[in-house]
Amino acid sequence: MRPTLILLCSGSLLLAACNRAPAPEAADASAPPAAEAPAAEAHTFKPEIDADDVRALVTTLASDEFEGRAPGSAGEEKTVEYIKAQYERIGLEPGGDNGTFFQTVPMVETTADEATVLRLESGGATRDLAFGSDMVIGTRTGRTQVSVADSELVFVGYGVNAPEQDWNDYAGVDVKGKTVVILVNDPGFHAGDEGLFEGNRMTYYGRWTYKFEEAARQGAAAALIIHDTEGASYGWDVVKNSWSGAQFDLRAEDDPEPRLPAQGWITGEVAQQLFSESGLDLKEQYAAANRRGFKAVPLQAKVSFDLASTVTQKSSQNVIGYLPGTRAADESVIYLAHWDHLGKHEGEGDTIYNGAVDNATGVAGIIEIAERFRQSGAPQRSVVFLAVTLEESGLLGSKFYVAQPAFPLEKTVGVINLDAMSVAGRSRDVVVTGKGNSALEDLLKSHADRQQRTLVEEGNPAGGYYFRSDHFNFAKAGVPALYAKGGSDLVEGGAAAGKAAGDEYASRYHQPGDEIHDGWKFDGIVEDLELLFAVGLELADGDQWPNWYDGNPFKAARDAQRAAVE
Repeated sequence: MRPTLILLCSGSLLLAACNRAPAPEAADASAPPAAEAPAAEAHTFKPEIDADDVRALVTTLASDEFEGRAPGSAGEEKTVEYIKAQYERIGLEPGGDNGTFFQTVPMVETTADEATVLRLESGGATRDLAFGSDMVIGTRTGRTQVSVADSELVFVGYGVNAPEQDWNDYAGVDVKGKTVVILVNDPGFHAGDEGLFEGNRMTYYGRWTYKFEEAARQGAAAALIIHDTEGASYGWDVVKNSWSGAQFDLRAEDDPEPRLPAQGWITGEVAQQLFSESGLDLKEQYAAANRRGFKAVPLQAKVSFDLASTVTQKSSQNVIGYLPGTRAADESVIYLAHWDHLGKHEGEGDTIYNGAVDNATGVAGIIEIAERFRQSGAPQRSVVFLAVTLEESGLLGSKFYVAQPAFPLEKTVGVINLDAMSVAGRSRDVVVTGKGNSALEDLLKSHADRQQRTLVEEGNPAGGYYFRSDHFNFAKAGVPALYAKGGSDLVEGGAAAGKAAGDEYASRYHQPGDEIHDGWKFDGIVEDLELLFAVGLELADGDQWPNWYDGNPFKAARDAQRAAVE
């Protein structure tokens, strides 16, 4: 889960935020788990969305028996078998590999040698940048050894190529074989200009993941992002901790995105010295990069490094069930939630990361919505219920599904993501993370109006939270994706009670304390699930194709998808 607002943590906790999940154990990629689903406390489920049903599902998924639901563990086997059993109880069809409910997700665990140094030649001198204190670096290639020698450094501003914004930081420069140096966030944020990109709100182009992908498309040998706390919305310690230890990824052959040989970050202090030695003022270069027509600047510097990594092949499972459509079975609406959490650790006291809010609530939500659909009659379009793995390791389960979809993306009408539902009770508002993205919000508003609720954006739009949960992989592929949940203006207690609930959960986020509590109020989740069910039902029984709003960076991909099938 990428925390945002009510019952979620502040942006200071975030980066990729969960590359620090415990390493999954090796699993057999050729077969689904064979463990039996654990025996849950007897519960009779109702056909409607029901608070007691949600509580029962969350209680089981977040129980100690499930051991924190770490991918590759005995907890995974129990979790995916339990989800499968619920799908079978409801009467869903299997949508996974070879007629099963499971989709195997091969993955790679890469651990960089933290003794690696970046040798920087600038200003007539050579110095070594140390891993952790001066820089971090890694590779997504799956290679155990990556070497770069005497690579010229080029400052490319924000590293953005956005035709719809009339913006290309790579215009007129060839960076093949070179190392690009990039600013974090996007021009609107640092310029404080609401008319530039989306002002203070981070766009897709502000995400560090995009910057590395674009550098790879441009043929760079490596890319280094300049850290600044305000622009990143987290301090250097978050960068250092997130890039240390095991990093998880898909195999390169399963991922359509381009990959750099190496990528990383440098501190602001290192960047200031580097620019000074090239006769440049970093503050002035920030200002220049904020203006349309910026031209990349070659730095009078070169970088060399030998990056050794330990690489291990592993796998995990997505769980897919669906209701086939009667009129257009090849067209689909997807409900999405991640089942994985952080497992357990050695030591005394409570050592299990139960992940009750994050994200047993979301999995319970898609199961309840599935049952509601099943009881409402056969949909005209197929409705898919996708429980994905490895979200806490970088959105990998959803990334793999997008690369190997069970239902064609060009005929996927929309995606609705459930991640960390609010357990504070009913709210007068509905938070739409990334509000202003697509016409799915128009449908959401019409149904929220019937509940007499107001749509609001997340509390810190500069943090780019829309890009930090599983729906984002679908968005990058062009499929409109909605991430909405109960807000902070509570029916009982108002905004003050909502803030108190959010602050209280912040102390339990990604801790063993994220476990079910007697004081939780599931009526708010029920209201949210009814809202999201209504949006999906309108899509499933209609013929509309909601698109991204004009100016959105994902619209071109969607337009191309739809043109190919219309």
